[in-house]
Amino acid sequence: MPDSARNAALYALERCRRGGAWSPAAIDGAAEKFALDRRDTAFVSRLTLCALENFALCDHYIGAYCTLPVKRLEPAVLDILRLGVCQILFMDRVPDSAAVDTGVQLCRDAGYARAAGLVNAVLRRVAENKAALPEVPGAGTAKYLAVRYSHPEWLAQRLIKEHGYDFTESFFAADNSPAELCVQTNTLKCTAAELAGHLTDAGISCRAHPWAEDALLVENPGNVEKLPGFTEGLFYVQDPAAAFTAATLGLQSGMRVLDVCAAPGGKSFAAAIRMRNKGEIVARDIHEKKLGLISRGAKRLGIDIISTESRDARESGGGDFDAVIVDAPCSGMGVIGKKPEIRGKSEKEIAGLPEIQLAILKSASECVRPGGVLLYSTCTVLPRENEAVAAAFLAENGDFAAEGFQVRDKRPEGMYTFWPQTDETDGFFVCLMRRKN
Repeated sequence: MPDSARNAALYALERCRRGGAWSPAAIDGAAEKFALDRRDTAFVSRLTLCALENFALCDHYIGAYCTLPVKRLEPAVLDILRLGVCQILFMDRVPDSAAVDTGVQLCRDAGYARAAGLVNAVLRRVAENKAALPEVPGAGTAKYLAVRYSHPEWLAQRLIKEHGYDFTESFFAADNSPAELCVQTNTLKCTAAELAGHLTDAGISCRAHPWAEDALLVENPGNVEKLPGFTEGLFYVQDPAAAFTAATLGLQSGMRVLDVCAAPGGKSFAAAIRMRNKGEIVARDIHEKKLGLISRGAKRLGIDIISTESRDARESGGGDFDAVIVDAPCSGMGVIGKKPEIRGKSEKEIAGLPEIQLAILKSASECVRPGGVLLYSTCTVLPRENEAVAAAFLAENGDFAAEGFQVRDKRPEGMYTFWPQTDETDGFFVCLMRRKN
């Protein structure tokens, strides 16, 4: 693998660490900057995500063989060490010697030549001891899970209290399992079988999702925009749990739908396809720049019933809609597997979210016509952002009631949380409510 790929991975990690970039954007930016082909881009994606999702475990091993405390290392040097450890421990096709040598070279390329000896020594010790690495202490505790699976310790404590130790560990383990890209077929243009054929003919491995209709799981996709069928609008990227929101609404051609936190547009696209591109969808988002993503995505997919508006979702804006979708801003604790940079969030950072979520839900409810439906969803698994917000809204708004819906072989009474280890989706919450006539 060329050194440019390792440099690209280091660049992507730095963008996540210093610039707060989302990992997919950081990886795509790195691939473009270093002019990588699809194969090298896939390698950079695996390596970058591996370092992000195993940071605490890597630091545990680094600390065992480093002469300096991990916290005293230059951040870039620590990034280089994490990349090296990931190649040695988690990527079988990379020879240990190559991981060590490229780690040393990365130090020099990045302007940290003085740390090259330290990096060389630590990575060699990890490689020499990889069959008998120091165990993570505290088995059976939240601290153990936090280090072993590189998740926030506060999240481990909370989930253990709510669901038990074994459930929490299985959730964390699922987050750390290799993720396949899920794409939704644009059935306005083709069938799932036809899309699978296009991908397979290009040498790209894919399979049908176990239960989500028209969804395909793609292995090692590289840059999504370069996949066969992307330019032609044959698919869009969306997790089955998020796509499920449109399925619960009972949408039909000719309906009026409002999506109040719409960017980047996946739920609006799913609704439009279910409506067979007939009716009206208003997609709102507070970030005006993101509205262009929705418009461009709709054009690529051949959807012309979506209009966009820049608006704070806490401001109603009026309307009389058959269905209103509220995919509220949240802590993201259900998508750690796909956005591992979320692992660094503290409890303090997310403490004020329920108040914002409830305000958005109240405002959006004013746009639902009598007899219409209101859907509240988040990509987190924390009850304080999910059931508690929905319950608070229903307690204050007697003209709305939770409505049951079907999820595979279950029929929850209005609320359901998807879990990756049981549903093969992101962690995701859905609450369906109907306004009384």
